[in-house]
Amino acid sequence: MTLAENYIYLASRSSRRRELLKQIGVKHSVLLMRETVSRSVDIDETPFPSESPADYVYRITHAKAEAGWMRLIQRKLPLFPILVADTIVALDGCIFGKPKDAAEAEKMLSTLSGRTHQVLTGIALSSQGDVKHRLSITTVRFRDIGKREIRACVASGEAFDKAGAYAIQGMAAAFIIEIFGSYSGVVGLPLFETTQLLEESGIQVFP
Repeated sequence: MTLAENYIYLASRSSRRRELLKQIGVKHSVLLMRETVSRSVDIDETPFPSESPADYVYRITHAKAEAGWMRLIQRKLPLFPILVADTIVALDGCIFGKPKDAAEAEKMLSTLSGRTHQVLTGIALSSQGDVKHRLSITTVRFRDIGKREIRACVASGEAFDKAGAYAIQGMAAAFIIEIFGSYSGVVGLPLFETTQLLEESGIQVFP
């Protein structure tokens, strides 16, 4: 394969991101950052003290892009560009990542209830050691959420592996009064910014 064939790696296990890439016609395969579940994480995603949400997303996506490129070299895989993404929820400067357990998921949803928060999704594309970035910021307003609804959302399982403990395409859609920005960015891969980044790097979208 050659770059002209518009082929990339997606460094994410997310089926949602894969579907969004398919939506814009980008050929890709998944590059796993961990070879086995028992291995430690490649990137320490703990926020630094006083780190802003935007700076955090930039740092994590850049680190993942660099680590992904090193994995290609180590595994002697074809050196196609690597796309990485990271999504967080931010409220009052605090970063909400993926909940560790049901109690933390319930706490996150309770905190977001009746409030307006931001969803930040950063993307980075690594090619031949060069890393380019884009950032999507979307504002989401929740109605007041009852305790029963929060428990039901968490019990459904959709709160896990999701920043802020909710999926906009799931049960939590019923909590949203309004959204200003990128729907696909809240899902996990902002297609406007992704298209810009890919085309800037010579990868044709909608081939």
